[in-house]
Amino acid sequence: MSLIKSISGIRGTIGGPAGDTLNPLDIVKFTSAYATFIRRQGGNGKNAEFNNHRPTIVVGRDARISGFMVDSVVCGTLLGIGYDVVNIGLATTPTTELAVRTLGADGGIIITASHNPRQWNALKLLNSEGEFLTAADGSQVLELAEKEDFVYAEVDNLGRYINCDEADQWHIDDVMSLDLVDADAIRNAHFRVCVDAINSVGGIILPKLLDELGVEYTILNGEPTGDFAHNPEPLEKNLQGIMDEMKSGRYDLGIVVDPDVDRLAFISEDGTMFGEEYTLVSVADYVLSNTPGNTVSNLSSTRALRDVTERHGGQYAASAVGEVNVTTKMKATEAVIGGEGNGGVIYPESHYGRDALVGIALFLSHLAHTGLSASQLRATYPNYYIAKNRIDLQPTTNIDAILNKVKEMYADQQINDIDGVKIDFPDKWVHLRKSNTEPIIRVYSEAHTMEDADALGKQLMQVVYDMQ
Repeated sequence: MSLIKSISGIRGTIGGPAGDTLNPLDIVKFTSAYATFIRRQGGNGKNAEFNNHRPTIVVGRDARISGFMVDSVVCGTLLGIGYDVVNIGLATTPTTELAVRTLGADGGIIITASHNPRQWNALKLLNSEGEFLTAADGSQVLELAEKEDFVYAEVDNLGRYINCDEADQWHIDDVMSLDLVDADAIRNAHFRVCVDAINSVGGIILPKLLDELGVEYTILNGEPTGDFAHNPEPLEKNLQGIMDEMKSGRYDLGIVVDPDVDRLAFISEDGTMFGEEYTLVSVADYVLSNTPGNTVSNLSSTRALRDVTERHGGQYAASAVGEVNVTTKMKATEAVIGGEGNGGVIYPESHYGRDALVGIALFLSHLAHTGLSASQLRATYPNYYIAKNRIDLQPTTNIDAILNKVKEMYADQQINDIDGVKIDFPDKWVHLRKSNTEPIIRVYSEAHTMEDADALGKQLMQVVYDMQ
């Protein structure tokens, strides 16, 4: 069992002793620390509807089996510390982010473990802009939790609890209002799509979006039970069901999301993977063809985004892994599109957060404008292959020593160490970094063939094994 506390939130498996898992005691402590941080930031209920000057926090959750339990503890804690709670119920991560902004709330808590298996859950923390906390802010929350430096409200000052069922429509309205979402072109294309909603909140909101866009669809794993039909990470090895369905020839596109719908992968009309790395590449191609500018992705993302950006006359920049690092870099470089190679599209015209709904609408607009099939569109992009491997950490593993050893071994190559160690060779790269969400080292490597990419990754993995 595991409990991981980081600047991005608290994440762990359900059940087991306090302090070692995600359990009610730790949820109370961490929620209290976050609430105390918000108060010290000056949270005072900016929305006129909440005129009692109490801070207001939006809470949303994915459909995980443990979600109701965690939600109840989070909301009760916020009320107990004197905060108003707007609970939007079953909702995607980007829906919750936009709800914070729409309501003028002081922050938000998203209850989701994203792509992790069913036994995991987590709290993701938002600021008043509906964006993830910065590293400095996250560190303050961790410090407050460690010190248990918080005070609860007296009976006359307890918070109010408000249910809200409008957030999905706010999100869809935001997507439909984007200038580059061409709903008429999408409707006229008469697309037929198959969606794998992985038994979570995608099964609730994606049919609403596709109805608005005039797309015919079939939903697989659409019941939001939280009992995932397969491993919820949207990787090819987990998607045989929808890939087989696509091979029937009845669909133009396959759409796959993760449980909180901030990651997006496509499957071409012939049942082959479009490639999760190429979700951002293709959407960026469409955005850049209409609004030239700069792009950003993280160090573990494909070089294809750089190539496409430069083809459109823009500049590409890389950030450390993590959504807040990408958005910080995007703001600094005034990027018009960015995200992460795991299928995370961040489009500032909507908001600074990974959003599968935005990605779907932009991609379908791109497909409609080109008149190409998904496989034909994929063939227009530079061909790279990424091997994604992992190493489970031992309690005694000295990660810093391992990374320093790697830097010494490849000192004659271009090295970036802002987040783990990335070694750039002329025709390939490899990136080793400790995960923020799991007790593992991620080893990503890219080359022009999968064999070369995997061989490079395995070569570096052996260095780690030899030192554990």
